[in-house]
Amino acid sequence: MKFIVAIDSFKGCLTSAQAIHAAAEGIFARMSSAEVLQLPVSDGGEGWLAAFRTVLGGEVKEVPVQDPLQRPIVAPYLVKGDMAVIEIAKASGLTLLREEERNPLLATSYGTGQLVVDAVCQGCRHIIVGLGGSATSDCGIGMLDAISDSGVAIPDDIHFTIATDVTNPLCGEHGAAHVFAPQKGATPAMVRTLDDRARQFAEMSAKRFGYDCQYQQGAGAAGGLGYAFLQYLHATCRSGIDLLLDAVGFEDHLKDATLVITGEGAADSQTLMGKLPFGILQRAKKYQVPVSLIAGRVNNQEELLSAGFSRVVCINPPDLPTEEAMKPETAIRNIQRAVTSMMS
Repeated sequence: MKFIVAIDSFKGCLTSAQAIHAAAEGIFARMSSAEVLQLPVSDGGEGWLAAFRTVLGGEVKEVPVQDPLQRPIVAPYLVKGDMAVIEIAKASGLTLLREEERNPLLATSYGTGQLVVDAVCQGCRHIIVGLGGSATSDCGIGMLDAISDSGVAIPDDIHFTIATDVTNPLCGEHGAAHVFAPQKGATPAMVRTLDDRARQFAEMSAKRFGYDCQYQQGAGAAGGLGYAFLQYLHATCRSGIDLLLDAVGFEDHLKDATLVITGEGAADSQTLMGKLPFGILQRAKKYQVPVSLIAGRVNNQEELLSAGFSRVVCINPPDLPTEEAMKPETAIRNIQRAVTSMMS
């Protein structure tokens, strides 16, 4: 029997690789001779770089950059031939800041621009950028400033692909500031200021170039960083999970698979709106391979089952305190136990 395990990170608890390894151990506990393909995955946010390195190999480059508050740090990106893979959270991520430091009025994407410049200088001609986990809401102005300050011209033959499942526009009530900035420390007054800034920047940019990308899919991702890639660097936007699954040849692996196990920290109706487990489900349906979904918290179970998941399992007992459930050792143990039970 062949099992494919492709689980997203349990944010604040386990990486994708840790969750997948725990699930694989759960399978082996019941079927020691099973074939288990472990695929670290990401939709463009946390774990994006690690997932691509697992799939493609390549060299990790480390670059001195500025963090969101312009402090010096070292951030990695991946180089494979003439391709670079950048996870923007490594340079401009929310996890780089303490909670009291979060302020999207001040946070800059400058460090992401420094990674882009280094990749260009390394001769990379295809740059794939995972847009997730940002601390910023600066419409990518910081990134563009870093490119301008470097004096490096971006050649016309460089192709940027941004990976995100965010469909929000840049501005307005469904835009980057209103939807995402509160998660990054913005007060209601800050949100209004950020949205006004974004609108002014988009209007100025549209007059300069004669076209306007603020409504395109991905424009509102990463605090408007997606917009800067689309408007200024002519990027193509793709679903993060689809891009990664194509890179790993996921459908070839499905052809002789018995079961796919996927998962995420919390599964609910939002899972069906383009999140990673749903992307995996859509691929597996083509080959009539059942997909089991595990999560640390489950809501809307019937809706998830109706969408096509063969099983939807909460790994945690109902009386387990959240603080205990979030401990990595507890989560690993509960994933192993849940998957072993599924095999019976």
